[in-house]
Amino acid sequence: MLIGVPKEIKNHEYRIGLTPAGVRELVHDGHQVLVEKDGGEPIGFDDAQYVDAGAEIVAGPEQIFARADMIIKVKEPQPGECQMLRPGQLLFTYLHLAPDPDQARALLASGATCIAYETVTSKGHGLPLLAPMSEVAGRMAIQAGAHNLEKAQGGNGVLLGGVPGVEPARVLVIGGGVVGINAARMAMGMGADVTLLDRDLNRLKELDMVFGGRLKTVYSTKEAVERYALEADLVVGAVLIPGASAPKLISRELVTRMKKGAVMVDVAIDQGGCFETSKATTHKDPTYVVDGVVHYCVANMPGGVARTSTIALTNATLPYAVKLARDGVGVALERDEHLRNGLNVHAGMVTHPAVAEALGYEYVEPMAALARKPLEQCA
Repeated sequence: MLIGVPKEIKNHEYRIGLTPAGVRELVHDGHQVLVEKDGGEPIGFDDAQYVDAGAEIVAGPEQIFARADMIIKVKEPQPGECQMLRPGQLLFTYLHLAPDPDQARALLASGATCIAYETVTSKGHGLPLLAPMSEVAGRMAIQAGAHNLEKAQGGNGVLLGGVPGVEPARVLVIGGGVVGINAARMAMGMGADVTLLDRDLNRLKELDMVFGGRLKTVYSTKEAVERYALEADLVVGAVLIPGASAPKLISRELVTRMKKGAVMVDVAIDQGGCFETSKATTHKDPTYVVDGVVHYCVANMPGGVARTSTIALTNATLPYAVKLARDGVGVALERDEHLRNGLNVHAGMVTHPAVAEALGYEYVEPMAALARKPLEQCA
């Protein structure tokens, strides 16, 4: 298979779809890999390293999209990239379609086959391709929150861990998944007073066993969200419904009653955000203020630590890329139900139930979609 890795073009996005080590594995498996010139240069992966790994360096994205059978990216394709996709071509990347109807329309119009990292599953209902970026984002949420609590950044001037004789900041983490656990661990490590809310009692028991009295675990209700949000200096939104829009757990009215200078970090912003006052921001202009509360809603948080994120992401996605390249899309999806759950769009059909529900499209079961429009008929 001919695999293409374009340079990411989203604002301040420095990650790349494959490391040189990932390229080497695919080439060793008998595939060809095209990498856009200087695609990995911002994070220390120069073109010479990709060439040594067996890649062909091409000057621009047009060649990659025109020649490649499979496109491996990090972030969702931008409008110009969607226009270069074609029927029968496979796109393997994060999509986050539920809150993005424009992208969904463009992908459906392209006729391409699109597998979203964030909806690929594993045994035990895990999300193995979302997990590494969730780990990064959870930890970054606390870094970002601590920084924006500084008075010069608009915060209330509270040091996250306090000092002897001065109480630490109060941190509320909403959601006990991968993001929430990593945010809580980082906040506790910095000495904060941390409360985590979740509706899964088994998860709360697990966290209590691991962290004991260092972490307050509370069953999530509207009353609990309100109580702890009003006390918090920093709130981290870490809820996720795979493929669907994030639920709005903090209302605009509640924001008006929160501490002035408190900080809210919405890690769920890729799926529309879990605060009513959330809107996507960028690393260039990451924050805004609503009713005296600082909002940090960067939609590609892990891009801020792009080298770490790229290596972690390739570690997770590479086995699936190898499987898709070796077996072909149809066979790989037929054999692996968890990879099949990642199929969001195929030949103008929406093939993920949560995406279809969120955007109002007819849902077509993945294998039914492939049967209706086999890949060989898409080219």
